[in-house]
Amino acid sequence: MKFSIERAVLVKAVSQAQSVVERRNTIPILANVLIEATPEGVSFRATDLDTEVVDQAAAQVERPGATTVSAVMLNEIARKLPDGALVQISSDDASGRLSVQAGRSSFSLATLPREDFPIMASSEYGTRFKARADVLRRLFDKAKFAISTEETRYYLNGVYMHVAQADGAPVLRCVATDGHRLARIDAPLPVGADDMPGVIVPRKTVAELRKLLDDDTAEISVSVSETKVRFATPTLTLTSKVIDGTFPDYSRVIPLNNARKLEVDAADFARAVDRVATVSSERSRAVKLALDQDRLILSVNAPDAGAAEEELIVAYADDPLEIGFNAKYLQEIASQVDRDNAVFLFNGSGDAALIREGGDQSAVYVVMPMRV
Repeated sequence: MKFSIERAVLVKAVSQAQSVVERRNTIPILANVLIEATPEGVSFRATDLDTEVVDQAAAQVERPGATTVSAVMLNEIARKLPDGALVQISSDDASGRLSVQAGRSSFSLATLPREDFPIMASSEYGTRFKARADVLRRLFDKAKFAISTEETRYYLNGVYMHVAQADGAPVLRCVATDGHRLARIDAPLPVGADDMPGVIVPRKTVAELRKLLDDDTAEISVSVSETKVRFATPTLTLTSKVIDGTFPDYSRVIPLNNARKLEVDAADFARAVDRVATVSSERSRAVKLALDQDRLILSVNAPDAGAAEEELIVAYADDPLEIGFNAKYLQEIASQVDRDNAVFLFNGSGDAALIREGGDQSAVYVVMPMRV
């Protein structure tokens, strides 16, 4: 195998592939990236057995072939090469080495046989559709903060992507929850997605998917089966197993009758919460909201550290209310709000609060209260 590739192209391809590789590996081949050179170009493939990334890169291929080499090592070398360098990569099967040359720099890296590299089994995808990158980015970015990190409730360790009904129309919906907060985000249903099975996309896959979605106008091909999900652009393909579990009926925790309405500038609210939470104890991070006529007082009282209070002018015309929340949860939800105003709907001090982005019904957040 022998080919020449631009340094910038190599860095992009290898960095996207190596990010899937687990740092601690008991199987040596999983620390490697599979490099395959064909007359059409070069592909870089990496996997952790649950997720697989394949990046197609343009290169001048002199001799087709394939080998595997340490993903982290190749990424570090590529990163440290000078900008604009033309990198020549060749492999010698007899010596089991990969040669990397650029300018006056040369490296000889140990390889492992490509036959040992596990290729993720292809799946029969029953549903295939296309969606714009900005639509998918909004769905996953706004939901992912609520993904649970508790391994015991593994079915909450991802984003539940499924078809649902909203105002009588079908939508593509992403939901995440950890039992304390919940995010439910809707987008118009793409053509061809009607019969899509509901799948739980793992947290790591959601993070990797973000790298496909930088170009707002890009069309992403999405393929879904009961066990796998695939997202693809013309040059990058991300395939992942889905979490084998049943996502709970989240609709039961979304309050429908919360009548006390607070409207507040989302950015001002997030900054105010951040300021008063400075003195809160690390363990509870509790902040109290005291609501009265067009006035909100945020306060924290930590006996061992001190106290803080801040007043905000808001739109509120209901009965006075005092309710406590985890400051981190409030900040995370407020940071998701794209519009100027966040709308909070409360019932009582012991009931979950519902948060919306202005009049937008397509993004709904729920947060459980804390005793303060």
